[in-house]
Amino acid sequence: MKCIAVGDTAPDFALKDNRGNMIELSSFRGKKVLLSWHPLAWTSVCAEQMKSLEANLGEFEKYNTVPLGLSIDAYPSKNAWAKELGIAAVKLLADFWPHGGVAAAYGIFREAEGFSERANVILDESGKVIWVKVYDIPQLPDINEVLAALGK
Repeated sequence: MKCIAVGDTAPDFALKDNRGNMIELSSFRGKKVLLSWHPLAWTSVCAEQMKSLEANLGEFEKYNTVPLGLSIDAYPSKNAWAKELGIAAVKLLADFWPHGGVAAAYGIFREAEGFSERANVILDESGKVIWVKVYDIPQLPDINEVLAALGK
């Protein structure tokens, strides 16, 4: 399956967040959305990636953007991890079941490993993809690059 690309309409989804609340992508129409995919909770680079979302909430708000962290982990694990990391506001979504279904719909599920790519996907206010970057698994995404993409 090909990776989602600029100009595509983002597939809608409903996933539980780390608090067990069902979150629908379409509920954010009128705002930009950052879908920040990390392979697995409880790993160091993924932790830094998610903490950077929380640390830059004010910047995201300036750009009328909702940051969401996504991985294939179950929501109870993501809840414990969010507490461990001090993530209080950013929603960490669980693409747990069907396993990696949303990542697969976006063309970023790594079948051999059973987890997603590390990727950032920015959607405009109508749900169209305006920026995509897939990273090497060990690479920490540059939050300033993401914020610059939002400012364009």
